[in-house]
Amino acid sequence: MPHTSQVVLVTGASSGIGEATARLAAARGDHLVLLARGEEALSRVAADCEALGAASVLVCPTDVGIDEEVDDAVTAAMTRHGRLDVVVSNAGVVAYGSIDALPSEVFESVLSTNLVGAVNLARHVLPVLREQDAGSFVLVGSLLGHIAAPQMAAYVVSKWGVRGLFRQLRVDNRDRPGIRFAYIAPGGVDTPIYLLAANYSDSVGRPPFPVASPEHVAARILTAADQPWRGGQVGAANNVIRFGFVALPWVYDRLVSPLFRVVAQDLVPAVVQGPGNVLDSLQEQHGLRGNQGSALLGIARNVGVLARDQAARVTR
Repeated sequence: MPHTSQVVLVTGASSGIGEATARLAAARGDHLVLLARGEEALSRVAADCEALGAASVLVCPTDVGIDEEVDDAVTAAMTRHGRLDVVVSNAGVVAYGSIDALPSEVFESVLSTNLVGAVNLARHVLPVLREQDAGSFVLVGSLLGHIAAPQMAAYVVSKWGVRGLFRQLRVDNRDRPGIRFAYIAPGGVDTPIYLLAANYSDSVGRPPFPVASPEHVAARILTAADQPWRGGQVGAANNVIRFGFVALPWVYDRLVSPLFRVVAQDLVPAVVQGPGNVLDSLQEQHGLRGNQGSALLGIARNVGVLARDQAARVTR
């Protein structure tokens, strides 16, 4: 059947999964409302979406952690279109470092963007969806919303909160059966979020194997908007890791730190500590992909670094 143009609002649309979702919706002829902090990066995505066939594109520079800005963006979308069909809560930032290592403003900003931002979005789009008794609200969570990982306390806490928000929205809106709520939990994805992350640890983050493409996750998002049961974990590896976390916690807790260091970090480049894009948008580094190379080669390099370090300790 031919696709009827929908109004699709995407947060975090200037990069990675959000950009991929916007591009996919554009290619099927939807009206787009794009939210992110950086206007220049959003304008680049908007131009690409127009070229791909979007029915229209509305750019709304927005910090989702600021309730008034979210209100303004939703108001602008309703003024333009009079309805919302699909709302994707995707905006997210990452910080590496233990709780005691992260500056308070960085920890709080991760929560503000990832969790409070999703709450702010829900606060302003729910009245629209409830009045329509129609539409979809998709929350992009993470595998880390189901497990714990070393040096990622702020992100883990925020994504556990997003998963709780998803369930709460379903419970609170059962009186509007026309609204669909969906939740997507990717694992490693080839986006710039790892290189843009705040870092107060001793190594650089990278997407862990197996690495999904942002287009693959975007396809799941738009599929789940129509069929919420098609949401959930993206990738079979997620379910294996979750099983270990729940069923074998004593094994998981012992293995997660050394495995994370090999699989989800890059031990080769020098670490530049600082807030990354958590406090301010680094628009010039935004893009569809992270381009950090093969995850398997990254693991092999990490093993080599650890082996050399171990040999150096033995010879001392």
